[in-house]
Amino acid sequence: MSSGDPHTGAPTDPVAPTGHGQQPAAAGQPAYGGMPGEYSQRANPTQRPLRRKAITYGIMLSGFLLSGAVLGLELDSGLGTRTTVLAALFSAIPLLIVVPTYLWLDRYEAEPARYLLFGFAWGALCAAVGALVLNSFFNIAVSLAGAPDPDTLSAVLGAPVFEEGLKGLGILLVILLRRHQFDGIIDGVVYAGMIGAGFAFSENILYLGRTYLDYGQDGLTYLFVLRGIMGPFAHPLFTACTGIGLGIAVAFMRTNGTRILAGLGGYLCAILLHGIWNLGASTGSFLGVYLGVEVPLFLAFIGLIIWLRVREGRLIRQYLSQYADVGWLSHQEVAMLASLGARRQARDWAKEHGGRLALSSMRSFQDSASDLALLRSRMARGSAAKDAQLGERALLDSIVAHRQGFIGTSAY
Repeated sequence: MSSGDPHTGAPTDPVAPTGHGQQPAAAGQPAYGGMPGEYSQRANPTQRPLRRKAITYGIMLSGFLLSGAVLGLELDSGLGTRTTVLAALFSAIPLLIVVPTYLWLDRYEAEPARYLLFGFAWGALCAAVGALVLNSFFNIAVSLAGAPDPDTLSAVLGAPVFEEGLKGLGILLVILLRRHQFDGIIDGVVYAGMIGAGFAFSENILYLGRTYLDYGQDGLTYLFVLRGIMGPFAHPLFTACTGIGLGIAVAFMRTNGTRILAGLGGYLCAILLHGIWNLGASTGSFLGVYLGVEVPLFLAFIGLIIWLRVREGRLIRQYLSQYADVGWLSHQEVAMLASLGARRQARDWAKEHGGRLALSSMRSFQDSASDLALLRSRMARGSAAKDAQLGERALLDSIVAHRQGFIGTSAY
């Protein structure tokens, strides 16, 4: 299976499946019309080498533990247990809105829960503690330099650079950990949202706790309205710019130079939006900035994520149809995979006829098919990795195996 013509660079058509008894779904026959048999528990394709994975996760775990210890000491010494718990309860309320929004966006090709949790933890621990340290050093530096208003200067020029850089680093780590499954803009936005939500959670605990100690319940309520109700999407929205840039780099750029430029462009946009937000808060013009800049940007962002989700469904239909034309899938399956409603009905069918294991196979079948379509789109644009055809074959094998899990036969 070739990823492209060696002379033109154009991707070749998917080849017809052959060998090893793995046959495609037969077109024209009823979808999901058999009795489930032996359920597939096949692992997701494209696994990292065990030793490299152990070292990587060991380093990250150490970073999380160290960051957690530093944050715990800061909260205990600066706020105390009672105030920390109160601030944490208030800080958790915006998460009930923010996190489901990004999970809603992540429907066609659901990211593994462990990576979403990694993103949230990175934002809440590593990025938050790193920003706390760097912001403090920057504030000290500008104070020693004799700046007239070091707090405002630090908030507008220092904090956006450090905070967005640390949050963006979390997205880069996800790309390195899932480089064959990170498919583009939606993945970048989803991970940016989870990292931003985690960062805002920790930052809100610090700010709300300090405000409560200084101004009591009235101050806590006022700041909660500003940060938790008026601006719950602030940090996720800023970081989404970096996620979009990195998503463009992965999905559309063919050279390392253009990929770097795309990522840096998104990062600079994140810094700019963050700096404008902090400028409004620091200079007393928050309401004007909020109504004139942040609300229109937020509405544009909502429109963007809706468009991205619709576009992803169209990409899935377009590129999976190529595999249906040569027999890897049936056209009924493609129609199901391109519709969120039909996907849900297929999962309900699998659970009703085969229970939990059949449902698991159906979920894996849908996820592998979505990954395949998005990989094929990158191959068509020439932005896929050099070993893309190996990933393509692994996903095709995964689709066949998981189909056996909820149908009981590879052909139906």
